[in-house]
Amino acid sequence: MYQLHIADDHPLFRDALLGIISTHFSGASVSQSSDLESTLAALESLPDLDILLLDLHMPGSQDLFGLVTVRERFSSVPVVVVSARDDLETISRSIGHGASAYIPKSASPAMIHEAIDAVASGERWVPEKARNGLRRIDDEEMSLGSKIASLTPQQYRVLCYLREGWLNKQIGYELGVTEATVKAHITAIFKKLGVSNRTQAVIALSKLSLEDMPN
Repeated sequence: MYQLHIADDHPLFRDALLGIISTHFSGASVSQSSDLESTLAALESLPDLDILLLDLHMPGSQDLFGLVTVRERFSSVPVVVVSARDDLETISRSIGHGASAYIPKSASPAMIHEAIDAVASGERWVPEKARNGLRRIDDEEMSLGSKIASLTPQQYRVLCYLREGWLNKQIGYELGVTEATVKAHITAIFKKLGVSNRTQAVIALSKLSLEDMPN
């Protein structure tokens, strides 16, 4: 019996995936989460998980952070990325960072079933239009992905606020922590990313960003 987990913050899409799984994978056990932190907690409690269906842009998981974090911490779990984006670059980078499949949210139920079935059989799946155009992720980006994945969810939030140009006081207020705690997070971020200032940290994050890419 398959054990799957759906990580997506859109209830209607979770229900759609659940319906497809129920129809085509009789007896499958399915759990759900709606943000990255609860997803990571679920993965800790599901040692026999067969497939994770992961939304790229649920809360706590901007850009590729959710994917690289899951792949770094739970490398044995096959990840099927689900996303509203269907451009070749996003698909290439998702597969390059360890996803076993990439399903655009515009995909038909038949395509979604095909993708999940392929991964359950140990195969890789991407939309037909992407099958001959996937690009290889270079070593620099792979190394950066591992460094970003070493951040805690709270450190990643702080880094995202740094990208927005927020001051330590503003970040502390938003997170409900002291400025000293924010400074400690920033120091840890610099160490993990191998940088020495905010500008370098933001540049590092931007290299893993999907925000400037076409939808």
